[in-house]
Amino acid sequence: MKFKSRKDNFFKFFVLGLSGLFIAIILIQIFFQREKFEFIFTAILMVMLIGLLFWLYFGTEYELSETELKYKSGPIRGKIKIEEITEIMKAKTLWSGLKPATARNGLILKYRKFEVIYISPETNDIFINKILEINNNIKIT
Repeated sequence: MKFKSRKDNFFKFFVLGLSGLFIAIILIQIFFQREKFEFIFTAILMVMLIGLLFWLYFGTEYELSETELKYKSGPIRGKIKIEEITEIMKAKTLWSGLKPATARNGLILKYRKFEVIYISPETNDIFINKILEINNNIKIT
């Protein structure tokens, strides 16, 4: 089962605001700078950053199968075996570490011995119910 990532207003503002700023800078430089070649490297870098932001915005999702949880967030990809998940902390935000998420107040998954990952499915409760159907030994806090 696939779950899209929830997008909160802060993340939307960040992506759209930064992309708009970069586009404005590029357009100003194109129309008002006399030396066009000096700006090409910076423009290419800004376009790549805009691409990365939109890749994170539209490409963050989670897939739950019978044996593992797969996550994708732009270039960040990975999988976790469901049997290794020991605890899920609900409605929390992880401020450091691996965060393939686009919203606050998501889920912190503890797995293996000391590993932690933060995700933000569209609905936390449905995700928790589905993962508990697969492994009901997971502690929910």
